[in-house]
This record gives sequence, structure tokens and C-alpha cells, in this order.
Amino acid sequence: MFELWVPITIAAAFCQNLRSALQKHLTSKLSTSGATFVRFFYAVLPAWLYVWFLHDVIGLTMPEPQPAFWIYAAIGGGAQIAATALLVYLFAFRNFAVGTTYSKTETVQAAIFGIVILGDPLTAGAMIAILISFIGVLAISAAKQGRGIKGIALSLTSKPALIGLASGACFGVSAVSYRAASLSLGGEGFLIQAGFTLACVTIMQTVAMASYMRVREPGQIGAVLRNWKVAALVGLSGMAASACWFTAMTIQNAAYVRALGQIELVFTFAASYLFFKEKSSRMELTGIALVIAGIFVLLLTT
Repeated sequence: MFELWVPITIAAAFCQNLRSALQKHLTSKLSTSGATFVRFFYAVLPAWLYVWFLHDVIGLTMPEPQPAFWIYAAIGGGAQIAATALLVYLFAFRNFAVGTTYSKTETVQAAIFGIVILGDPLTAGAMIAILISFIGVLAISAAKQGRGIKGIALSLTSKPALIGLASGACFGVSAVSYRAASLSLGGEGFLIQAGFTLACVTIMQTVAMASYMRVREPGQIGAVLRNWKVAALVGLSGMAASACWFTAMTIQNAAYVRALGQIELVFTFAASYLFFKEKSSRMELTGIALVIAGIFVLLLTT
């Protein structure tokens, strides 16, 4: 089971990259909230069809959730929405890129929350791997902003940086809470645990965002329905990514999964080079090399 989380996480990163690419096609037709709502609303049906397949076709027993499950699921779903909202809020600042960089501390914070909430241990090798990858992410962000890592570090006390840290914290809490919710189910294995958790969380998030949009942006719900062709693909690819994330985090420490998930950056750079012939700077290539090195260290030491 230890090895299985690796290909599942890589599949999650790939599907997430695909979802992001599809979601960009909706930015000119929907508001930020509308584009975010799409990933939840159009994922509800595929998520429950997946649970139906696991239960009725494969024959896995449906979990019987206890109160702890609903608490962790609600915290995870709420934290994910809050993290996304904070990222959106960052765009109101002139130097929002600093904040988005600090939001990348998610993996480090997930490791801390995993220890506090679940008692998930971290090996020395895993801690080194997470640190190496994190430095790589910082290098990539610094290159994109045209400023050095030192400049990013010195901006730690700025408002965008603090908002970015808060966003990273919410993403970290979300990942660990999803793992806690899934593990609380027990039952016949990680597939039905992860699938059921995903389906329940997706409904919670859809209801929460629909309620918000009904009050603040009522016209966007109709726009989401009118753009169903691309939106449905966003929801399907997003659900596939989430199913893989939830499954991997049920099997393995959430911090390890999120650290390996940074391979999505490698996919992004590969696509930009192969399909768009975009050239990367020396700093960006160094960052990618560090991310890959961190992933190798993680796989060799866990």
C-alpha cells in the first residue's frame, strides 16, 4: 500500500493541471466565484456515481459516518473554500505575487498540522525533502516576480505575505482534515473511505457556495448553467483530481502527498516548453531541479 500512493498522487497532480487549464476558458464568462463554484457543482454527480460504482459494482460496504467524520469534513471543506477566497483577495494588492508565494507554505504547514491533529510522524529524510522542494518553489516564484529569494523573505511582515501564509495554513488544515475524516470511517478500505468523504465534502461545498452566490452574485448561477459544456469538463477533471488526492491522503501522510503533488509544477513547465516553446530562466530551472530533487529524496526516505 505504501507504493500505491505515489502513482495516485501523480495522477492527482496531472488531473489538477488539466482542470486548471480548462478552468481558464471560463474566466472571461464567469466571475472568480462562478469559476470556483463550477469545480464543486459539476463534481457532485461524478463523485456520487463513483461512490455508487464502488458500492454496487465492486461491492464495498458503504461507511457509517460518526460525528467526528462530519466535523472533520466540514472543517476541511470550509478551510479549502477559505484558502481559495484568501488567494482571490490577494489579487486586490499591487504586490499580490508575494502573497501567492507564501501560500506555497501549504506543505510545510500541513506537516505541522498533521503532527498536531493526527500525530502523523515525519522522518528526518521527509523533512529534508519537504524543505528542498519548498526552496525550489520559492526559487520559481522569485524568478516569476523578477526578485530574489531574499527580497521575498524580507517581505514576510507585509499584508499580502500574511494573507498568503493564512491561505497556506487553510490549505494545510484542509488536507489534514480530509485525511482525518476519511480515516475516521474505518470500513473495508481506502477507496470507499476516500470516495465517500469526497462526495460528502463536495455537496457541503456546493451548498455553501450556492448560498453565498445566491445572495452576492445571483446572476452567476445562471451563467454557470449556461456554460455547462466546458464547466462539466472542469467538474469531471476536478473530481478525478480530488478523488486521487483523497485516496492518496487516506493511504499516506498528507504532507508527503502534498509534497509529491508539487510535481504539478514540472508538468506545467514541460507543457509550456513543449507546446508553447516558452523558455525558462536559470532561476526557474534551478527551482524545478530542486523540486524534483526534493521529490526523489521523499520517495527514497519514506
